Amino acid sequence: MSESDAPGGRASPGIGNAIDFAEVFQALPSPVLLLAPDLTMVCANRAYSKVSGRPLEDLVGRSLFDVFPDSPADGATGARTLRASLERVLATGERDTMALQKYDLEIPGRPGVFEERYWSPVNIPVLDGDGRVSLLVHRVEEVTALVHARQAATKAPGGPTAPGGTLSHEDAMTADLLTRSQELQELNERLREAHARSHEVAVTLQRAMLPGTTLPPRSFAAVRYRPAASFLNVCGDWYDLIDLDTDRLAAAVGDVVGHGLEAAGVMGQLRGALSTAIRATGRPAAALTTLAQHAHTVEGALATTAVQAVIDRAGHTVTYSCAGHPPPLVAHADGTVEALDAATDPPLGAGDDDAPRCQATVEYAPGATLVLYTDGLIERRGEDIDQGLRRLGDSLRRHHALDPEPLADAVLADLLPAAGSGPDDDTALVVIRLQ
Repeated sequence: MSESDAPGGRASPGIGNAIDFAEVFQALPSPVLLLAPDLTMVCANRAYSKVSGRPLEDLVGRSLFDVFPDSPADGATGARTLRASLERVLATGERDTMALQKYDLEIPGRPGVFEERYWSPVNIPVLDGDGRVSLLVHRVEEVTALVHARQAATKAPGGPTAPGGTLSHEDAMTADLLTRSQELQELNERLREAHARSHEVAVTLQRAMLPGTTLPPRSFAAVRYRPAASFLNVCGDWYDLIDLDTDRLAAAVGDVVGHGLEAAGVMGQLRGALSTAIRATGRPAAALTTLAQHAHTVEGALATTAVQAVIDRAGHTVTYSCAGHPPPLVAHADGTVEALDAATDPPLGAGDDDAPRCQATVEYAPGATLVLYTDGLIERRGEDIDQGLRRLGDSLRRHHALDPEPLADAVLADLLPAAGSGPDDDTALVVIRLQ
């Protein structure tokens, strides 16, 4: 492992000479393995090579589970349990401390012969500037000797009590703690199963509250919905497409504060209310005024943002109104991009919700594309939202000639984090080819 390969490389000089982080990594007493997001081994320190019995050149560039497969013995689950932990870290961006693991290793030079080994692992994410998992740190401590001592104590008459017995008092206490960790692991597995059931219920509920596949097929429109990587993977963003009559189409997106099941419940109520209001009035400003008044009766609805637009195909116009929401964009057929920012009022509950809201109308030429979205598409930690708007505008200029479905995919690819790390925030996207 060279200096340039070490995490962070060389530090800037501080007190004395620059710190050689490559050598610090190699000198760590605990065995440490670095993994890429695809679980390819990137580097290991000397302690890891020693405890695993594999030199560095036998590890780097190879898949973790190709080098360390599960034992063929019945009931061996070490590889499967470790993989599940690593995948949780990749999905959540949070460290995962594992309970005691039995993970037998194949003896070097003796193919198919496995040695019983026990480990106490922890898996830690390394995040890049966008909050994505760029590396996994897999740190282990081998506890095989303690487990074998506990097993010997269990078989000995009277257990580990007297001096000169099977275990010292300290070893007996440590072995007992390891036993408790096994029990905690079983409890964690039951909690994860309960979480999976809760997740399934929550996702089913959210799908029922959104148009989803119940929307009639529309070749001129595409919708995308991406919850943030969060507890239940459900969120408070919504979208809607409604045919008001043969010539007019209503399109909306909205964003409830927060994540999870509570935000999704508020979202369902507000989406239904806005849908009813736009059908009754046909005017975006009037519909959002009604929604703002209704929000005071829904706990958790205040500070919600939304945008409602009505497309008149006969008149070739888009009439819109925004309640504290990022502006819709129109990508014209010549590639120019226009922000619809002439009719913006405060979010729900942030102003006088009895006062009429404003709206504006713009003309378009057939072949233009209307894009509505929530702020998860453009916001990033530590940067101004205008940078995200510029990214979205640049993406639309590059891809505006695509049909709505591939255009929606291209925009998400340009603006959202890589697959597997999940976006920082919930994201809804509606792409409509204006005819």
